[in-house]
Amino acid sequence: MPAKELAAAPGQPLRFRTDDLDAAREEASRAFVEHDVRLSGRLDFRLDLAPGPRLTLSQIAYGADAVVTAPPMRDCYDLNLPVSGTSTAEQSGARQTIRAGQSGATFLPDAPLRVRWSADARQYVLKIPKPVLDNHAAKLAGLRGSEGIRFDLTFDLHSGRGQSLLATVGFLYSELTRPNGLPTMPTACHELEAVLMTQLLMTAPNQLSPVLHGNPAPPRQSRIRDVMEYVDANPAAITSIADLAAQAGLSARALQAGFQDVAGVSPAAYVRQVRLDRAHRELTAGTGGSVTEVAARWGFFHLSRFAAQYRRRFGVLPSETARKAGLSDPP
Repeated sequence: MPAKELAAAPGQPLRFRTDDLDAAREEASRAFVEHDVRLSGRLDFRLDLAPGPRLTLSQIAYGADAVVTAPPMRDCYDLNLPVSGTSTAEQSGARQTIRAGQSGATFLPDAPLRVRWSADARQYVLKIPKPVLDNHAAKLAGLRGSEGIRFDLTFDLHSGRGQSLLATVGFLYSELTRPNGLPTMPTACHELEAVLMTQLLMTAPNQLSPVLHGNPAPPRQSRIRDVMEYVDANPAAITSIADLAAQAGLSARALQAGFQDVAGVSPAAYVRQVRLDRAHRELTAGTGGSVTEVAARWGFFHLSRFAAQYRRRFGVLPSETARKAGLSDPP
């Protein structure tokens, strides 16, 4: 069967199917890095590629026992999360097996890698540009810069953090491949990508883990109040808690501790409260457009979640507020 490309416009999802090894190798190399593939069995290659603004997320399956060998990727980190089957990851003398729903692997940019796939293996593969993740990690840790993240080869997914990471990867993949999904809302994409990177750094052990999981002394209350005033004045401009921490000159953990001390909530919860208040004000006044438009303007892109959060804060659904103001389009 010849290679078949179902969608390949720049920035759009790509679905590729083939039983031709050369075609499979060429398409996967174009998406990731030049590599070699050895098979045991008949190839049934599947690549569903979903590029985001900064990250590239895909699902890959070979349909046969396969060994993939690749040189150093140099400019990106590579995260593998099995959806089904098992894989054996090898890099820098370490070799460990990962299993669907139980464990994942993170490959570093500066060393060759090898992955052995079982015939039933299907994986999420996330490619993250090195500067993007390094800068994000530095902001979280309150550092001026990062020379690179030294992840352990594999990590456990049984924890609450691991399960949250899996859920975020699945949600991002479904949105990036859905017509009129998150790619039509660049701000939402940016925020979700930042959440995913934070979850990865908090879940996969690395040299920054002691800082990211530590318990720093809360900063001065006046400093946190300055941050709160900034949030109050610019709630729509905040794209990630890591960026907010960097602007305050604090690590994410220090910012978290400070907000708990002063506001009694996390920074993310405080930002959400301020945004909900702004959305409520516009819906009550009937001047901000439909419920969908108001929600999107204040950073709420999952409408059912927005409705639940709005109801918890104000005791009514946003649709009820909108009806009283003569608006329509409830979530």
